[in-house]
Amino acid sequence: MPEFGAIIRKKLLANQWSFLLMVVVILSIIAGTVNNRYWWPGNLSNLLGQISVLSLVACGATVLIISGNFDISVGANIGLSSVVMAMLMRNGVYPPLAACIGVLISLICATSIGAASILFQAPAFIISLAAIGVFQGIALFITQGTIQTIYGQFETLGGAKLFNFLPLLFIFALVGYGVIHFILVHTQLGRCVYAIGNNQRAAYLAGINVNRKKLIFFGLNGVFVGCAAMLLLSRVGAAQPSTGTGIELQAIGSVVIGGAPMSGGKGSVIGTFCGVLLWGVIGNALNMMRVNPYIQDVIIGLLIIFAVAVSSLRLRAERAMME
Repeated sequence: MPEFGAIIRKKLLANQWSFLLMVVVILSIIAGTVNNRYWWPGNLSNLLGQISVLSLVACGATVLIISGNFDISVGANIGLSSVVMAMLMRNGVYPPLAACIGVLISLICATSIGAASILFQAPAFIISLAAIGVFQGIALFITQGTIQTIYGQFETLGGAKLFNFLPLLFIFALVGYGVIHFILVHTQLGRCVYAIGNNQRAAYLAGINVNRKKLIFFGLNGVFVGCAAMLLLSRVGAAQPSTGTGIELQAIGSVVIGGAPMSGGKGSVIGTFCGVLLWGVIGNALNMMRVNPYIQDVIIGLLIIFAVAVSSLRLRAERAMME
């Protein structure tokens, strides 16, 4: 039995996502026991739809965090790109074209943060912090602070379900996870992500064009943020400058909870998915159990701290094993 326990602990330390899945299962059992409507197909379908937008944002954040970078302006980026999409649709632009223009704007915004970070040799965190005001200010100026409703022009994507259960939004999210997993595991760009995150100086000496790769990382993040804005607009049917506010913290939290250290160099798509799933299950389960919304914020914060603590213990255990 002691050997079995040691094997279990070793597995949990090696793969934090397995620990997260255990937490998800336990929370689901508790929520289902308190309120059996938790297991209703309609609620599970709604849960998958809710985490779809966050999933795409977290995909882009995964690449950045593993490479040692951060972009905390993605919420403001979503607000700007989504209102542009909505305004174009309201003015008669073909919805798919308007969506593509919105994704392009998101790409430009994200890439500009990476370019400014490289040009001024400043942390991307600081540049993206300043960019929040820029993006929100532009969105407020062009909309005058009003909600842009598209009146059902682009809601088919957000409301479609396969087999009357699986949201099409979640299929898009799975495709996003698959793309990032393929890049990280099977491409030279993915190897550069880990190399730069582990040691930027060593990566440069190894012949990697660090600045060019950084621009690609931020550009990739911008594409995923733009796609997330498109899905969010389709799901909600309206946009305003504050659309997307706070999602950057959820995305970063999901990636870190999934096992990627803030220092970079490690992480996986599976871990990110489990982190996003845990985030969604916690919110849904607390609602099903009718927990006070103010207390929900406290519980979510404590669970995130607990998950980060597990990640820290895992890294310490790995260092101890190496020594």
